[in-house]
Amino acid sequence: MDARLNLFGNPVAAKFLGHIVSAGKAVSGSTLPAATQELVKIRASQINGCGFCTDMHTKDAVHAGETSTRLNLVAAWREATVFSDAERAALELAEQGTRIADAAGGVTDEAWANAVKHYDEEQLAALVSLIALINAYNRVNVIVRQPAGDYQPGQFG
Repeated sequence: MDARLNLFGNPVAAKFLGHIVSAGKAVSGSTLPAATQELVKIRASQINGCGFCTDMHTKDAVHAGETSTRLNLVAAWREATVFSDAERAALELAEQGTRIADAAGGVTDEAWANAVKHYDEEQLAALVSLIALINAYNRVNVIVRQPAGDYQPGQFG
């Protein structure tokens, strides 16, 4: 399977991706816990059907020490006992922020209030930015049908 467009060989796509990679550095360098960042990226990627990002972020999470039990339960986090209350709040915000079109009001006040209980303003800004960022990556990869399965941790720096 080949992608519809070579994102790395196309000057416009490469320039665009370079900008969103730079934006991602603001999030990765924040105080939002790295494990939470990976869980959010995985959950949004699952919802969006982005195999490339799901592959990448599960492998990165394993490489960083995440357990297979937690990774296997990300899609069913509501019923799982392996996530902290803070992680659950982040996953809820990620789901609602990813499924904006499914809800007339977007992210609920309850989901936001729950996130505020667990994260300070810097972490909330990082979380909101991360949700927007992973959704952008997902959309690019889904549109071009970027193949999944070959990613190696650290491949992109």
